[in-house]
Amino acid sequence: MTAIQGYIAPNRRPGELGVHSLDHFSLAVPDLKVAHHFYTNFGLHVPEEGNGLGMYVPGTPHRWGSISEGPRKKFGHISFGVFEEDLPLFRKRLQEMRITELDPPKGSQSNGVWLRDHDGNLIELRVAEKCSPNEKTTSWIASSPAGVRGQPSRSAAPLVRPRRFAHLLLFTTDVPKAIEFYGRVLGMRLSDRSADVIAFMHGIHGSDHHMMAFAKSDSPGHHHFSWDVGSVQDIGLGAKQMLESGYAKGWGLGRHVLGSNYFHYVRDPWGSYCEYSCDIDYVPVDCDWPAGDYPPEDSVYIWGPDMPPEFIQNAEGVA
Repeated sequence: MTAIQGYIAPNRRPGELGVHSLDHFSLAVPDLKVAHHFYTNFGLHVPEEGNGLGMYVPGTPHRWGSISEGPRKKFGHISFGVFEEDLPLFRKRLQEMRITELDPPKGSQSNGVWLRDHDGNLIELRVAEKCSPNEKTTSWIASSPAGVRGQPSRSAAPLVRPRRFAHLLLFTTDVPKAIEFYGRVLGMRLSDRSADVIAFMHGIHGSDHHMMAFAKSDSPGHHHFSWDVGSVQDIGLGAKQMLESGYAKGWGLGRHVLGSNYFHYVRDPWGSYCEYSCDIDYVPVDCDWPAGDYPPEDSVYIWGPDMPPEFIQNAEGVA
């Protein structure tokens, strides 16, 4: 008699078309040395690649981001991963929706489809291995038994290194249009929102509560990159790590309401942010998440310090 090995969850939502991962992103900054210092101290591996820099989680080969040098800080493009059998279906969808397919940027090696979203952000849909999590990422609380010291000395505290990229928040001129575009074109689903001020969207093939988020502004721009760590302890150590590296501005420690993750944001040299995050809500592939519309006072954080006024400013501004 064959032994039952246990239930194996599906790795995609059957019969539905949607991106499965935020595979990587690009941005330009005025000084690559400044970027290298910031992201390295944040805990990432940031090697030189060509004329720019790559962004990796230490110990893994996946490149989450690429950084080039330009006259000012400017978000570049987003590359979403799709299943191989879905790429021609996305091409067909773009044709039916009369969305123009673009040529790849000069110098780009791409197997994918390029287009622009409602704000003009450049997007690539490419065949790639799924890098969004297939289950809720574990987090932990370190505890020691009675009679045993629970923590090392401050000087022996380990360096914090993120485990993976978590999500991206962009400013948008129109939150409802962002929800419509990323839903109808890319097949993402709304997780939660607060009126027309902010919205969070997940991937239909299993992803965190949000793979993408959008906040209202007068112009497009980049607000923050979020990186997953293993515990609230790691978030606190990461904040200390960045403070000692010269990056004192930010917001945290706190816990969000929509997504439920613990957070600490560190302000980067260009006025946007990098977030240490852990224990975010997860939407399984077979779950129909009940999206809600929450008032502002119930949509940001359940506890933590007051949000600094500059946190909601779009430092990227108008091109």
